[in-house]
Amino acid sequence: MPKNFAIIGVAGYIAPRHLRAIKETGNRLISAYDRFDSVGIMDSFFPEASFFVEQELFDRFNTRLKGTDRQIDMVSVCTPNYLHDAHCRYGMRLGADVICEKPLVLNPWNIDALQAVERETGHRVYNIFQLRLHKSIIDLREKIASGPKDKVYDVDLTYMTSRGNWYYTSWKGDERKSGGIATNIGVHFYDMLTWVFGGIKQNVVHVMSHDRCAGYLELERARVRYFLSINADLLPANAVQGEKRTYRTINIDGEEFEFSEGFTELHNESYRQILAGKGFGLDEVRNCIEIVHGIRHATPIGLKGDYHPLAKEPLVPHPFGWTR
Repeated sequence: MPKNFAIIGVAGYIAPRHLRAIKETGNRLISAYDRFDSVGIMDSFFPEASFFVEQELFDRFNTRLKGTDRQIDMVSVCTPNYLHDAHCRYGMRLGADVICEKPLVLNPWNIDALQAVERETGHRVYNIFQLRLHKSIIDLREKIASGPKDKVYDVDLTYMTSRGNWYYTSWKGDERKSGGIATNIGVHFYDMLTWVFGGIKQNVVHVMSHDRCAGYLELERARVRYFLSINADLLPANAVQGEKRTYRTINIDGEEFEFSEGFTELHNESYRQILAGKGFGLDEVRNCIEIVHGIRHATPIGLKGDYHPLAKEPLVPHPFGWTR
């Protein structure tokens, strides 16, 4: 039977992937909410869905559907990071299960509070961890699991995705709302690394600024040096050109691990898994949320110890006079 969906945050960047996933898994969008009304993308998927720019009217509409064949079964959350917790609570108390974009929450204790609402309502929250569904990463996990049990791997993660000055004016540039660089663009990589190499043992930050974050993670089966940045000037010459210049690479024991393709299609598979009862719930989220929370509250130690080579790149001023 098709599920009835509501979506919160339909005007944002990631929403089209959720709209497509809802449609291509054979389900229906009943209602949508966003403070902004630039939502013409809905015409490509669900032109008949009701749209609201006020939370109160959205809630009233959804509540009146209870007990009808249009009752909301699932709520997709695509809002700014700091609102995920509240919107997940709303979805469960509406009587629906929730599919939430990453990062699910900003703090580990928010997971505990959501688990209490799960017990109270009998509904579930699922996170989008599409990298766990990427074939290359599944194969890597199986390779590590079947390899020598006492081997600890040396891993370098480099991820750069350029952003313009708009980023600093938006909620994404506000650490209180996005969680900062590590949370906003790195959380799914930290989840992937702990999924493959095991839990966190040590978390060191070398460099932290408005446009980059570099540090070291010691996992059960890996020593990880990472560098994340939104600064286009740091991109290598072979970075992908297009709407958004991006470079991502993982080096494992001196060998390049290739997983650059196949990202955008994985939301559909995420939805299929969740709807089949195989989604990633709150217990699976804790590792990566603890890592990004630790990074956000760490005091950078500078270029000491085992740091990523790109950590030495000169820092640049914030375009609007940012200070940490």
